[in-house]
Amino acid sequence: MTRKQRRLVLIGSALGVLVLAVGLVLGTLTDSIVFFNSPTDVVEKQIAPGARIRLGGLVKEGSITRGDNLQVRFDVTDGRNTIPVAYQGLLPDLFREGQGVVTEGVLDRAGTFKADSVLAKHDENYMPREVADRLKQQGHWKDDASKKTGAVGKGSVN
Repeated sequence: MTRKQRRLVLIGSALGVLVLAVGLVLGTLTDSIVFFNSPTDVVEKQIAPGARIRLGGLVKEGSITRGDNLQVRFDVTDGRNTIPVAYQGLLPDLFREGQGVVTEGVLDRAGTFKADSVLAKHDENYMPREVADRLKQQGHWKDDASKKTGAVGKGSVN
């Protein structure tokens, strides 16, 4: 084998190992990434019962009911569809009706989302952009932050 052939075999082997390593890393990452789903996404994708997902949206007005042993039931909506959620545990301080929420858990056969964790949003960073955009389009988005803090909106002159 000539010197040039050995060099080509070495470069080809190195590229093969590199491609294999990148493929393994990307394969591992896709298994650990958890995407957010709006109630409409859950309905349209027909997510199978028992699949672990994150559900994001707004807590529907008048839907919170509290039971014994820290059991809470509420509805998560994106304006088009609503999914009932059952949770047992302490809720975040910012959790309330009309506010954004992200829950993680599984969907049961009856269509109720059994959450094992609940995150209340303190700003739009917790809500998936698709959900926030859909809520804005449907007129359900509440943008009271600038009114409460006295912030100046874009284009205003003081």
